[in-house]
Amino acid sequence: MSDGAALRVGMVGVGNISRQYLQHLPALPGLQLTAVADLDTERAATVAAEQGVLALGVDELLAHDDVDVVLNLTIPAAHASVALAALAAGKHVYGEKPLATSTAEAAPVLEQARAAGLRVGSAPDTVLGTGIQTARAALDDGAIGDPVGAAVAWSAPGHELWHPAPAFYYQPGGGPLLDMGPYYLTSLVAFFGPVVRVSGSATRSARARTVGSGPDAGAAIPVDVDTHVVAILEHEGGVVSTVTVSFEVWATRSPLFEVYGTAGTLAVPDPNAFSETASIATADDRTWRELPVRAGYADAGRGYGLADMAHAIATDRPHRASGDLAYHVLEVMEAVATAAREHTVVPVTSRPERAATAPLDARPDTW
Repeated sequence: MSDGAALRVGMVGVGNISRQYLQHLPALPGLQLTAVADLDTERAATVAAEQGVLALGVDELLAHDDVDVVLNLTIPAAHASVALAALAAGKHVYGEKPLATSTAEAAPVLEQARAAGLRVGSAPDTVLGTGIQTARAALDDGAIGDPVGAAVAWSAPGHELWHPAPAFYYQPGGGPLLDMGPYYLTSLVAFFGPVVRVSGSATRSARARTVGSGPDAGAAIPVDVDTHVVAILEHEGGVVSTVTVSFEVWATRSPLFEVYGTAGTLAVPDPNAFSETASIATADDRTWRELPVRAGYADAGRGYGLADMAHAIATDRPHRASGDLAYHVLEVMEAVATAAREHTVVPVTSRPERAATAPLDARPDTW
Protein backbone atom coordinates (compact mmCIF):
# COMPACT_ATOMS: atom_id res chain seq x y z
CA MET A 1 0.00 0.00 0.00
CA SER A 2 1.49 3.34 -1.01
CA ASP A 3 1.14 6.47 1.13
CA GLY A 4 -2.39 7.83 0.94
CA ALA A 5 -3.73 4.77 -0.88
CA ALA A 6 -6.55 2.63 0.41
CA LEU A 7 -5.72 -0.65 2.08
CA ARG A 8 -6.78 -3.31 -0.42
CA VAL A 9 -8.86 -5.99 1.28
CA GLY A 10 -9.09 -9.67 0.38
CA MET A 11 -11.96 -11.39 2.20
CA VAL A 12 -11.53 -15.08 2.99
CA GLY A 13 -14.86 -16.65 3.92
CA VAL A 14 -18.15 -15.28 2.61
CA GLY A 15 -20.57 -16.99 4.98
CA ASN A 16 -23.21 -15.51 7.27
CA ILE A 17 -21.10 -12.83 9.00
CA SER A 18 -19.61 -11.52 5.73
CA ARG A 19 -22.87 -9.77 4.83
CA GLN A 20 -22.47 -7.38 7.75
CA TYR A 21 -18.94 -6.49 6.64
CA LEU A 22 -19.97 -6.10 3.01
CA GLN A 23 -22.71 -3.70 4.07
CA HIS A 24 -20.22 -1.28 5.65
CA LEU A 25 -16.94 -1.69 3.76
CA PRO A 26 -17.90 0.53 0.78
CA ALA A 27 -18.42 3.54 3.07
CA LEU A 28 -15.26 3.11 5.14
CA PRO A 29 -12.25 5.27 4.33
CA GLY A 30 -8.86 3.69 3.78
CA LEU A 31 -10.37 0.38 2.62
CA GLN A 32 -11.06 -1.09 -0.81
CA LEU A 33 -12.42 -4.61 -1.25
CA THR A 34 -10.58 -6.21 -4.18
CA ALA A 35 -11.12 -9.98 -3.90
CA VAL A 36 -13.06 -12.71 -2.11
CA ALA A 37 -12.44 -16.40 -1.58
CA ASP A 38 -14.40 -19.26 -0.06
CA LEU A 39 -14.23 -23.04 -0.04
CA ASP A 40 -17.64 -22.81 -1.69
CA THR A 41 -16.42 -21.38 -5.00
CA GLU A 42 -19.94 -20.83 -6.33
CA ARG A 43 -20.80 -18.72 -3.29
CA ALA A 44 -17.57 -16.75 -3.70
CA ALA A 45 -18.36 -16.11 -7.35
CA THR A 46 -21.83 -14.83 -6.46
CA VAL A 47 -20.48 -12.40 -3.85
CA ALA A 48 -17.68 -11.27 -6.16
CA ALA A 49 -20.19 -10.47 -8.90
CA GLU A 50 -22.36 -8.51 -6.46
CA GLN A 51 -19.38 -6.51 -5.23
CA GLY A 52 -17.57 -6.08 -8.54
CA VAL A 53 -14.38 -7.76 -7.29
CA LEU A 54 -12.33 -10.85 -8.10
CA ALA A 55 -13.35 -14.37 -7.02
CA LEU A 56 -10.16 -16.30 -6.25
CA GLY A 57 -9.05 -19.50 -4.59
CA VAL A 58 -7.73 -18.99 -1.06
CA ASP A 59 -4.10 -19.53 -2.09
CA GLU A 60 -4.56 -17.21 -5.08
CA LEU A 61 -6.00 -14.48 -2.88
CA LEU A 62 -3.17 -14.74 -0.35
CA ALA A 63 -0.60 -14.37 -3.12
CA HIS A 64 -2.41 -11.65 -5.06
CA ASP A 65 -0.61 -8.33 -5.55
CA ASP A 66 -3.88 -6.38 -5.17
CA VAL A 67 -4.41 -7.55 -1.57
CA ASP A 68 -2.76 -5.70 1.34
CA VAL A 69 -4.83 -7.09 4.20
CA VAL A 70 -6.70 -10.38 4.59
CA LEU A 71 -10.09 -10.12 6.24
CA ASN A 72 -10.34 -13.58 7.79
CA LEU A 73 -13.99 -14.59 8.18
CA THR A 74 -13.45 -18.34 8.26
CA ILE A 75 -14.69 -20.66 11.04
CA PRO A 76 -12.69 -20.47 14.30
CA ALA A 77 -10.78 -23.69 13.62
CA ALA A 78 -9.24 -22.07 10.53
CA HIS A 79 -8.46 -18.64 11.99
CA ALA A 80 -4.83 -19.32 12.93
CA SER A 81 -3.85 -21.24 9.79
CA VAL A 82 -5.32 -18.62 7.45
CA ALA A 83 -3.70 -15.80 9.45
CA LEU A 84 -0.27 -17.47 9.37
CA ALA A 85 -0.54 -18.07 5.62
CA ALA A 86 -1.55 -14.44 5.05
CA LEU A 87 1.32 -13.11 7.13
CA ALA A 88 3.75 -15.41 5.31
CA ALA A 89 2.50 -13.83 2.09
CA GLY A 90 3.27 -10.36 3.46
CA LYS A 91 -0.32 -9.34 4.20
CA HIS A 92 -1.76 -7.67 7.29
CA VAL A 93 -4.56 -9.67 8.93
CA TYR A 94 -7.86 -8.72 10.53
CA GLY A 95 -10.07 -11.58 11.63
CA GLU A 96 -13.30 -12.54 13.27
CA LYS A 97 -13.18 -13.61 16.90
CA PRO A 98 -11.71 -15.56 18.51
CA LEU A 99 -8.14 -14.90 17.37
CA ALA A 100 -7.62 -18.69 17.39
CA THR A 101 -9.01 -21.69 19.23
CA SER A 102 -6.12 -21.62 21.74
CA THR A 103 -3.24 -19.42 22.85
CA ALA A 104 -0.86 -22.07 21.53
CA GLU A 105 -2.32 -21.45 18.06
CA ALA A 106 -2.53 -17.68 18.51
CA ALA A 107 0.97 -16.95 19.82
CA PRO A 108 2.77 -17.80 16.54
CA VAL A 109 0.40 -15.45 14.68
CA LEU A 110 1.48 -12.48 16.81
CA GLU A 111 5.15 -13.54 16.74
CA GLN A 112 5.16 -13.85 12.95
CA ALA A 113 3.44 -10.47 12.56
CA ARG A 114 5.96 -8.73 14.81
CA ALA A 115 8.88 -10.32 12.97
CA ALA A 116 7.48 -9.21 9.61
CA GLY A 117 6.40 -5.72 10.71
CA LEU A 118 2.76 -6.50 9.91
CA ARG A 119 -0.46 -5.76 11.80
CA VAL A 120 -2.92 -8.23 13.32
CA GLY A 121 -6.39 -7.04 14.26
CA SER A 122 -9.38 -8.94 15.55
CA ALA A 123 -13.07 -8.59 16.23
CA PRO A 124 -15.05 -7.66 18.16
CA ASP A 125 -15.06 -4.07 16.95
CA THR A 126 -18.56 -3.56 18.35
CA VAL A 127 -16.86 -2.15 21.46
CA LEU A 128 -15.67 0.82 19.36
CA GLY A 129 -19.25 2.01 18.85
CA THR A 130 -20.91 4.76 20.84
CA GLY A 131 -22.51 2.37 23.35
CA ILE A 132 -19.41 0.88 25.00
CA GLN A 133 -17.21 3.93 24.37
CA THR A 134 -19.73 6.25 26.06
CA ALA A 135 -19.93 3.85 29.01
CA ARG A 136 -16.14 3.81 29.23
CA ALA A 137 -15.93 7.61 29.13
CA ALA A 138 -18.42 7.78 32.01
CA LEU A 139 -16.33 5.34 34.05
CA ASP A 140 -13.12 7.24 33.30
CA ASP A 141 -14.81 10.45 34.48
CA GLY A 142 -15.82 8.86 37.80
CA ALA A 143 -19.56 9.01 37.09
CA ILE A 144 -20.19 6.13 39.52
CA GLY A 145 -17.18 6.76 41.75
CA ASP A 146 -14.57 4.03 41.97
CA PRO A 147 -15.63 0.82 40.17
CA VAL A 148 -15.84 -2.14 42.53
CA GLY A 149 -17.41 -4.91 40.47
CA ALA A 150 -19.21 -5.79 37.26
CA ALA A 151 -21.67 -8.48 36.26
CA VAL A 152 -22.41 -9.97 32.84
CA ALA A 153 -25.18 -12.49 32.16
CA TRP A 154 -25.58 -13.35 28.46
CA SER A 155 -27.75 -16.32 27.58
CA ALA A 156 -29.77 -17.96 24.83
CA PRO A 157 -31.21 -21.41 24.17
CA GLY A 158 -28.64 -21.97 21.39
CA HIS A 159 -27.65 -20.58 18.00
CA GLU A 160 -29.22 -23.53 16.19
CA LEU A 161 -32.56 -21.72 16.54
CA TRP A 162 -31.49 -19.15 13.92
CA HIS A 163 -28.24 -20.17 12.20
CA PRO A 164 -28.61 -22.49 9.15
CA ALA A 165 -25.18 -24.12 9.73
CA PRO A 166 -24.63 -24.00 13.52
CA ALA A 167 -22.52 -27.12 14.08
CA PHE A 168 -19.25 -25.18 14.52
CA TYR A 169 -20.72 -23.35 17.53
CA TYR A 170 -20.61 -26.67 19.38
CA GLN A 171 -17.06 -27.64 18.41
CA PRO A 172 -13.73 -26.47 19.91
CA GLY A 173 -13.44 -22.77 19.19
CA GLY A 174 -17.18 -22.31 19.72
CA GLY A 175 -19.55 -22.62 22.65
CA PRO A 176 -20.94 -19.63 24.52
CA LEU A 177 -17.53 -18.79 26.00
CA LEU A 178 -15.49 -18.46 22.80
CA ASP A 179 -18.40 -17.29 20.65
CA MET A 180 -20.07 -14.68 22.88
CA GLY A 181 -17.44 -14.20 25.57
CA PRO A 182 -15.17 -11.94 23.46
CA TYR A 183 -17.79 -9.16 23.29
CA TYR A 184 -18.12 -8.92 27.05
CA LEU A 185 -14.54 -9.70 28.01
CA THR A 186 -13.16 -7.16 25.53
CA SER A 187 -15.45 -4.54 27.05
CA LEU A 188 -14.44 -5.44 30.60
CA VAL A 189 -10.75 -5.16 29.69
CA ALA A 190 -11.44 -1.80 27.99
CA PHE A 191 -13.14 -0.61 31.18
CA PHE A 192 -10.84 -1.98 33.89
CA GLY A 193 -7.61 -3.11 32.25
CA PRO A 194 -6.15 -6.61 31.99
CA VAL A 195 -7.39 -9.63 33.92
CA VAL A 196 -4.75 -11.13 36.22
CA ARG A 197 -6.46 -14.31 37.46
CA VAL A 198 -9.69 -16.22 37.00
CA SER A 199 -11.77 -18.96 38.54
CA GLY A 200 -14.85 -20.58 37.14
CA SER A 201 -17.13 -23.52 36.58
CA ALA A 202 -18.80 -24.98 33.50
CA THR A 203 -21.21 -27.69 32.44
CA ARG A 204 -23.27 -28.94 29.52
CA SER A 205 -26.69 -30.52 29.42
CA ALA A 206 -27.68 -33.75 27.71
CA ARG A 207 -30.30 -31.89 25.67
CA ALA A 208 -30.42 -33.06 22.06
CA ARG A 209 -29.74 -30.24 19.59
CA THR A 210 -30.81 -30.14 15.96
CA VAL A 211 -30.44 -27.63 13.12
CA GLY A 212 -33.54 -25.44 13.11
CA SER A 213 -33.49 -23.95 9.61
CA GLY A 214 -31.93 -24.16 6.17
CA PRO A 215 -31.10 -27.21 4.04
CA ASP A 216 -29.89 -29.24 7.04
CA ALA A 217 -32.96 -28.58 9.22
CA GLY A 218 -33.52 -31.46 11.61
CA ALA A 219 -29.94 -32.75 11.49
CA ALA A 220 -28.41 -33.68 14.85
CA ILE A 221 -25.66 -31.41 16.25
CA PRO A 222 -22.85 -33.11 18.21
CA VAL A 223 -21.93 -31.08 21.32
CA ASP A 224 -18.21 -31.13 22.18
CA VAL A 225 -18.00 -27.96 24.30
CA ASP A 226 -19.43 -26.73 27.59
CA THR A 227 -22.67 -24.85 27.05
CA HIS A 228 -23.05 -23.04 30.41
CA VAL A 229 -20.02 -21.19 31.81
CA VAL A 230 -19.64 -19.04 34.94
CA ALA A 231 -16.41 -17.10 35.60
CA ILE A 232 -14.96 -14.77 38.22
CA LEU A 233 -12.33 -12.36 36.88
CA GLU A 234 -9.89 -10.30 38.94
CA HIS A 235 -8.64 -7.22 37.08
CA GLU A 236 -5.23 -5.64 37.55
CA GLY A 237 -6.71 -2.60 39.30
CA GLY A 238 -8.75 -4.66 41.77
CA VAL A 239 -12.19 -4.71 40.12
CA VAL A 240 -13.92 -8.11 40.28
CA SER A 241 -16.18 -9.17 37.39
CA THR A 242 -18.57 -12.08 37.19
CA VAL A 243 -19.42 -13.43 33.75
CA THR A 244 -22.08 -16.00 32.85
CA VAL A 245 -22.51 -17.10 29.24
CA SER A 246 -24.89 -19.87 28.29
CA PHE A 247 -26.58 -21.75 25.46
CA GLU A 248 -28.93 -23.31 28.04
CA VAL A 249 -31.34 -20.51 29.00
CA TRP A 250 -34.85 -20.28 27.52
CA ALA A 251 -35.80 -17.09 29.37
CA THR A 252 -34.22 -14.78 31.96
CA ARG A 253 -34.71 -11.53 33.88
CA SER A 254 -31.02 -11.09 34.75
CA PRO A 255 -29.46 -7.73 33.82
CA LEU A 256 -27.21 -8.16 30.80
CA PHE A 257 -24.24 -6.00 31.86
CA GLU A 258 -23.84 -3.72 34.88
CA VAL A 259 -20.93 -2.00 36.62
CA TYR A 260 -21.13 -1.22 40.35
CA GLY A 261 -19.23 1.72 41.82
CA THR A 262 -18.87 3.51 45.13
CA ALA A 263 -21.25 6.24 43.94
CA GLY A 264 -23.65 4.51 41.56
CA THR A 265 -24.42 1.83 38.99
CA LEU A 266 -23.81 1.90 35.25
CA ALA A 267 -26.06 -0.16 32.97
CA VAL A 268 -23.82 -1.03 30.02
CA PRO A 269 -25.40 -1.48 26.58
CA ASP A 270 -24.96 -4.79 24.80
CA PRO A 271 -21.40 -4.97 23.38
CA ASN A 272 -22.71 -7.27 20.67
CA ALA A 273 -24.20 -4.09 19.20
CA PHE A 274 -22.56 -0.77 18.35
CA SER A 275 -24.79 2.06 19.45
CA GLU A 276 -27.28 1.13 22.16
CA THR A 277 -27.65 3.54 25.08
CA ALA A 278 -25.85 3.44 28.43
CA SER A 279 -27.74 4.40 31.60
CA ILE A 280 -26.72 5.43 35.09
CA ALA A 281 -28.21 5.55 38.58
CA THR A 282 -26.25 7.39 41.27
CA ALA A 283 -26.17 7.28 45.04
CA ASP A 284 -27.78 10.73 45.13
CA ASP A 285 -30.60 9.84 42.72
CA ARG A 286 -31.30 6.14 42.41
CA THR A 287 -33.43 6.50 39.30
CA TRP A 288 -32.13 5.49 35.90
CA ARG A 289 -31.25 8.14 33.33
CA GLU A 290 -29.77 7.66 29.90
CA LEU A 291 -26.28 9.02 29.23
CA PRO A 292 -25.82 11.30 26.23
CA VAL A 293 -23.59 9.88 23.52
CA ARG A 294 -20.10 11.29 23.96
CA ALA A 295 -17.55 8.82 22.56
CA GLY A 296 -17.14 6.10 19.96
CA TYR A 297 -17.62 5.70 16.23
CA ALA A 298 -21.16 6.87 15.48
CA ASP A 299 -23.48 4.74 13.33
CA ALA A 300 -20.80 2.06 13.22
CA GLY A 301 -20.97 -1.50 11.94
CA ARG A 302 -18.68 -4.47 11.41
CA GLY A 303 -15.55 -3.41 9.62
CA TYR A 304 -14.89 -0.29 11.68
CA GLY A 305 -12.12 -2.11 13.54
CA LEU A 306 -10.44 -2.84 10.21
CA ALA A 307 -10.87 0.79 9.11
CA ASP A 308 -9.37 1.90 12.43
CA MET A 309 -6.42 -0.42 11.74
CA ALA A 310 -5.99 0.99 8.23
CA HIS A 311 -5.92 4.53 9.62
CA ALA A 312 -3.48 3.43 12.34
CA ILE A 313 -1.13 1.98 9.70
CA ALA A 314 -1.32 5.22 7.69
CA THR A 315 -0.65 7.40 10.76
CA ASP A 316 1.75 5.05 12.58
CA ARG A 317 -0.31 4.66 15.75
CA PRO A 318 -1.58 1.59 17.62
CA HIS A 319 -4.90 0.24 16.37
CA ARG A 320 -7.69 -0.34 18.88
CA ALA A 321 -9.02 -3.80 17.94
CA SER A 322 -5.54 -5.28 18.25
CA GLY A 323 -4.18 -8.79 18.13
CA ASP A 324 -2.62 -8.29 21.56
CA LEU A 325 -6.03 -7.46 23.06
CA ALA A 326 -7.63 -10.43 21.30
CA TYR A 327 -4.84 -12.69 22.56
CA HIS A 328 -5.43 -11.52 26.13
CA VAL A 329 -9.16 -12.18 25.85
CA LEU A 330 -8.39 -15.63 24.43
CA GLU A 331 -6.01 -16.32 27.31
CA VAL A 332 -8.71 -15.29 29.78
CA MET A 333 -11.23 -17.64 28.15
CA GLU A 334 -8.70 -20.47 28.10
CA ALA A 335 -7.96 -19.82 31.78
CA VAL A 336 -11.69 -19.93 32.59
CA ALA A 337 -11.96 -23.32 30.88
CA THR A 338 -8.90 -24.58 32.77
CA ALA A 339 -10.24 -23.27 36.08
CA ALA A 340 -13.57 -24.99 35.47
CA ARG A 341 -11.93 -28.27 34.52
CA GLU A 342 -9.34 -28.31 37.33
CA HIS A 343 -11.36 -26.53 40.03
CA THR A 344 -8.61 -24.02 40.69
CA VAL A 345 -7.60 -20.38 40.28
CA VAL A 346 -5.62 -19.74 37.09
CA PRO A 347 -3.27 -16.77 36.51
CA VAL A 348 -3.38 -14.74 33.28
CA THR A 349 0.02 -13.48 32.15
CA SER A 350 -0.56 -11.26 29.09
CA ARG A 351 -0.90 -7.50 29.66
CA PRO A 352 -2.19 -5.61 26.62
CA GLU A 353 -2.05 -1.84 26.54
CA ARG A 354 -5.39 -0.15 27.22
CA ALA A 355 -6.42 1.40 23.91
CA ALA A 356 -7.38 5.05 23.68
CA THR A 357 -11.09 5.88 23.69
CA ALA A 358 -12.51 6.42 20.22
CA PRO A 359 -13.54 10.09 20.06
CA LEU A 360 -17.08 10.87 18.97
CA ASP A 361 -15.99 13.18 16.14
CA ALA A 362 -13.88 10.47 14.48
CA ARG A 363 -16.13 10.05 11.46
CA PRO A 364 -15.17 7.97 8.42
CA ASP A 365 -14.83 11.05 6.22
CA THR A 366 -12.43 12.68 8.66
CA TRP A 367 -10.13 9.76 9.51
